[in-house]
Amino acid sequence: MGDFNTLIKERRSASNFLPDNPISKEELNEIFEMVKFGPTAFNLQHANYIVVTDSEAKEKLRGAAYGQYKVTSSSAVIIVTGDTLAYKDAAKINEGLLMLGVLNKQEYDHENEDTTALYTDRGKVFQRDEAIRNGSLSAMLFMLAAKDKGWDTCPMIGFDSEAVKEILNISAQEEIVLMITIGKEKTSSRRPRGYRKPVAEFVTYID
Repeated sequence: MGDFNTLIKERRSASNFLPDNPISKEELNEIFEMVKFGPTAFNLQHANYIVVTDSEAKEKLRGAAYGQYKVTSSSAVIIVTGDTLAYKDAAKINEGLLMLGVLNKQEYDHENEDTTALYTDRGKVFQRDEAIRNGSLSAMLFMLAAKDKGWDTCPMIGFDSEAVKEILNISAQEEIVLMITIGKEKTSSRRPRGYRKPVAEFVTYID
């Protein structure tokens, strides 16, 4: 597509998908290659993705999503999770900056200590919130990157998180942020875009 304005306006939450449109790992990895550049607090990269294309697993996820048909008609179901303990990887993530000389040893240690202190001092609620915040930023970029590659998506919160965790054996340290279905939209099922507030209704300027 190329044009950002067009991309933003044409991205829609697909209510249904055309069946029999497989998406390859190569195509998905092209999307994820863009996703990895998304914003993330302290570069901790909290977001993780589980891609489900297996029909049996998708059927189980459909049950966890209260029978929503788009789960099984989609090309893949993406579970976005956020790592609540991502701060524990700070030293490993910053190691490259140390090796390149961008950070000296004192700066490296200081960066890791400060990051760890922030997350541990603010506690589990903050850690969970951060997992969701950073996972949400990543998920939005995934949907835009997918649309740029010609794929349609739908972010979903209508599912039983605990059931999804059990089906996919997701660890307790991971917080489920969103379920995203991806495929080729069945446009005949599309509803007109809902009312969007004018800018003046959701933006306040403090001059």
